[in-house]
Amino acid sequence: MWSVINDFLVNVDNFVWGVPLMVLIMAGGLLLTVRLGLLQIRKLPLALKWMIQNEEEAEGEISSFAALCTALSATIGTGNIVGVATAVCAGGPGALFWMVAAAFLGMATKYSEGLLAVKYRVVAPDGHSLGGPFYYIEQGMGKNWKWLAKLFAFFGVCVGLFGIGTFSQVNGIASAINGFFDPDNAHCVSRIDRRCKTDRKCEPDCCTIYGDPLFCFCRYPDHLQYY
Repeated sequence: MWSVINDFLVNVDNFVWGVPLMVLIMAGGLLLTVRLGLLQIRKLPLALKWMIQNEEEAEGEISSFAALCTALSATIGTGNIVGVATAVCAGGPGALFWMVAAAFLGMATKYSEGLLAVKYRVVAPDGHSLGGPFYYIEQGMGKNWKWLAKLFAFFGVCVGLFGIGTFSQVNGIASAINGFFDPDNAHCVSRIDRRCKTDRKCEPDCCTIYGDPLFCFCRYPDHLQYY
């Protein structure tokens, strides 16, 4: 049974993450980069300014720095480390160039997604902001595209559960904390403001630790081994 499931996932992975999708992602990022006038470089000083300082007359539940830390907490992880190592081993050093190019063009894509999420976000009765692709698809493209928003939400749940290692991560966390307290009596309730307070304190240290290997590579280049 497991071999059948593995073959199915391999076939789906080969179909989805093929050359057409890679071209579509890069072309979309290039189009947005041109249409936004090289926003990644042109607005970088402004982005660095508002990274630690809240905008004047801006509305939101959290500060700019807390929002940055929350975004980093969902971006920097084991996937970056393992994914880069796997890409270099499988495709050689040239894979680094394409990862840098995709990341540069992806800045424009990420900005566009964030802009649409803020523009078409809705405020719940309790005062919390709700947004995301399924909201701006419905709010921006019209009610006739509500089916696409639901489809995106469905596949988003599937990717979150099966595609990015949620089950394995939860299993690893559960195994690690099982010796500290009874997991049957543990409850996890997360709100955006509480999560951002935690991320704001933890992420600077995580980024520092994340960058330590780069310092070692630059400080001791003679100790590197090439295979």
